[in-house]
Amino acid sequence: MDARDVIVKPLVTEKSTDQMADNKYSFRVHKEANKTQIKQAVEEIFKVKVLKVTTANVTGKVRRMGRSEGRRPDWKKAIVTLAEGSRIEIFEGV
Repeated sequence: MDARDVIVKPLVTEKSTDQMADNKYSFRVHKEANKTQIKQAVEEIFKVKVLKVTTANVTGKVRRMGRSEGRRPDWKKAIVTLAEGSRIEIFEGV
């Protein structure tokens, strides 16, 4: 899997913005990606040193539209801890 396929998009939420002070950045990642692949992808794309990767499988919510009911898809979240002095510039403008 290519590095650009592993990282789907960055997550910008209130909680993830607060975690940036602790050098933690959140990403939506490919469902099949493991921690090693996520670490290599972040280091390759953003040119930073990754210390730790934590992952979570997020279950999609059930949504209704009138009488019909559907589900949003399940997805995977990764929280990446960077080494001291490392920063990802994309998140800083948010």
